[in-house]
Amino acid sequence: MSPTPFVQVGRVILVTFGPDAGKLAVIVDIVDHNRVLVDGPTTGVKRQVLTFKRLSLTSIVLEKVPRAIGTGALKKKIEAQDVEGKWAATARAQKLATRATRAHLTDFDRFKVYLLKKKASALKNKVAKTVKA
Repeated sequence: MSPTPFVQVGRVILVTFGPDAGKLAVIVDIVDHNRVLVDGPTTGVKRQVLTFKRLSLTSIVLEKVPRAIGTGALKKKIEAQDVEGKWAATARAQKLATRATRAHLTDFDRFKVYLLKKKASALKNKVAKTVKA
């Protein structure tokens, strides 16, 4: 099990509630023990104060980010350290992408997935039988 991430300046977060839900942002400053100032110039999250109830910490941390960094400088740091690429490689991002894809499937698409799973299961059982014998 991975260690619990700390709330710190430069920590990348996922907004979980409100109009920016599902978008990435970065902690720019810590207001108090319940709120942080976040900014997401590359994802469209405006600079705002959020409570911890409305965000989820990720394991990604930007290096050498001073407190209250400006939006332009933060955007350059995000692009230089490839935060979007690091996020896309995480299991959590892949799971969210899979959920979004499945949410937009039609009945026929779900039926095709059902048939493919059935075929894969049959093939797996066939291989397991030959290995056992």
